[in-house]
Amino acid sequence: MTQMRIGGACLNQTPIDWKGNIDHIKTAIDDARNNQVELLCLPELCITSYGCQDLFLAEWVLEEALSQLLKLLDHCYDITVVVGLPIILEGQTYNTCCVIKDQQIQGFYAKQALANDGIHYEKRWFSPWPKNTSKTISIQESDYPIGDITFDISGLQVGFEICEDAWSKDRPAQRLKEKNIDLILNPSASHFSFNKKQLRDHLVQSSSSEFDCYYLYVNQLGNESGRVVYDGDILLAHNDQFLLKNRRLSFSDYQLRYFDINTIDPDYLPQLDEDFTTSNEEFAQAGALALFDYMQKTFIKGYVLSLSGGADSSSIAILVAHMIRVGIAELGIHTLATKLHIAEGSYEANNPHTAAEQITEKVLFTAYQGTDNSSDETLASAKNLAGSLGATFRSWTIDSSVEAAHQIAEEAIGRKLSWDTDDIALQNIQARTRSPLIWMIANIENKILLTTSNRSEGDVGYTTMDGDTSGSLAPIAGVDKAFILQWLQYAEKELGYTGLQYVNNLTPTAELRPKAYSQTDEDDLMPYAIMVAIERLAIFQRQSPIQVFDVLIDQLKIDKELLKGYITKFHRLWSINQWKRERLAPSFHLDDFNVDPKTWCRFPIISSGFKKELEDLKKR
Repeated sequence: MTQMRIGGACLNQTPIDWKGNIDHIKTAIDDARNNQVELLCLPELCITSYGCQDLFLAEWVLEEALSQLLKLLDHCYDITVVVGLPIILEGQTYNTCCVIKDQQIQGFYAKQALANDGIHYEKRWFSPWPKNTSKTISIQESDYPIGDITFDISGLQVGFEICEDAWSKDRPAQRLKEKNIDLILNPSASHFSFNKKQLRDHLVQSSSSEFDCYYLYVNQLGNESGRVVYDGDILLAHNDQFLLKNRRLSFSDYQLRYFDINTIDPDYLPQLDEDFTTSNEEFAQAGALALFDYMQKTFIKGYVLSLSGGADSSSIAILVAHMIRVGIAELGIHTLATKLHIAEGSYEANNPHTAAEQITEKVLFTAYQGTDNSSDETLASAKNLAGSLGATFRSWTIDSSVEAAHQIAEEAIGRKLSWDTDDIALQNIQARTRSPLIWMIANIENKILLTTSNRSEGDVGYTTMDGDTSGSLAPIAGVDKAFILQWLQYAEKELGYTGLQYVNNLTPTAELRPKAYSQTDEDDLMPYAIMVAIERLAIFQRQSPIQVFDVLIDQLKIDKELLKGYITKFHRLWSINQWKRERLAPSFHLDDFNVDPKTWCRFPIISSGFKKELEDLKKR
């Protein structure tokens, strides 16, 4: 087999950002060439970016993608480059990767298995290429092979799987083995989720053994188009052993890794970078990266957050501050400030901690909006956390505005409001009164308003529409409350965010009822651990109420009727609150599922509310 230096480069791309995407591609090619890489693999659909969605249905986008490919040819001298783009042929659009060798197109491999579950809708935009077939495509009066094809690159026999191809039962690699392929390239756009790394590692490692080849996997990087985060894996394995592993979730525009295959040097060691091993570590890095890309790609000046002193808003404040801390560590102060469009300042270059606080003050504006129902403890929690991060902090009360709303409503309905008869309305008006004030600050500051709802609240509608849901972006709406609570303990103890000591000693509460009611979230709902267990079975695994009961009665060891009550409450609240989930701000997909109907979980706004199923559960 030919000895060759092969490489992969993950890229942080943006939908139809033609100049930016091509610049990243060219920079990666230059870096690879300068390091004597002979074959470079880039991610799936990297010319357009993967996240174009219905733009893939626009013919002009496909034409422009091809035009950009042709302009790129001259840059691919003294190297072979694999670059992804959509191609239209005979009225069908295909997800392809083009092999360019020394400025000449060699052909196009077309994806055979299309991802069409979870957050993926590839069959809406692309046609699957039939296996064992190839055709000819004419481009500028030249003909090139396209389809299920392999390539001879300087004596190295190379085949392809594009992302979902490798996860399908009838995967291309099975046929490539019969062709004695030396190297399988897998350019991917595989979204990040907790613990997915282990599945991907196993795929690459086992494939190298099962198909007796080198297997190189190259993933997209960053928050491409708003919701989905890509972790930028570059993985190379041979004989069930990893030869390359990079550190994922980088803040860089690209990462390049390379390896000399078939080397005869016995001392040539694998290049395995340290990576994140727990969901807590992944959440900190992925959440920070998602916010970083969102800010740099939307050209806004930062974030505004209604900081209540509770767990949810505190976790978001930490993610923004962590974005600054990680950005400085990876990119340096100047590059970070440039990417975030922050005016130059006299930052403490020799003191990263102080510099992080100085930049955080510019990026993050926080406000505590109290009422008579708010406690001194939550005010202290919010103020101390913001101070420890360097964030701008302001506080005010909204009682006069709430009281004015009470008076108008009482005049309209002709009676006095009371907590006995108007509980929900009196709670909600406080949250809704906060909304226009914090929106005004966001408008003035030209910053994005962050909402604080988590996934558990989205499940059961424990959130005020046009209140705490107000905002442009919901960073933690993809993760459950139980995870947030334990992550805050991790962030205080392991990441060093000592300002969390206040919130970590508080019991989660909405603080919307008078203090005499001693309101807590779990009293209003159910224990979060039980809610998460029900959610995973009912929503993620799509089990019926009785199936959920049968599993949890053995796992939880709690009273039978109490468990029935929790399951019934969850399903009833889930059913009547779909309209709320339809209106939640865009959120990051971080777990292996979410409840966003625009990406993962579609549920009818009107339904029977599991009437028969819950009646059957009652008889259990």
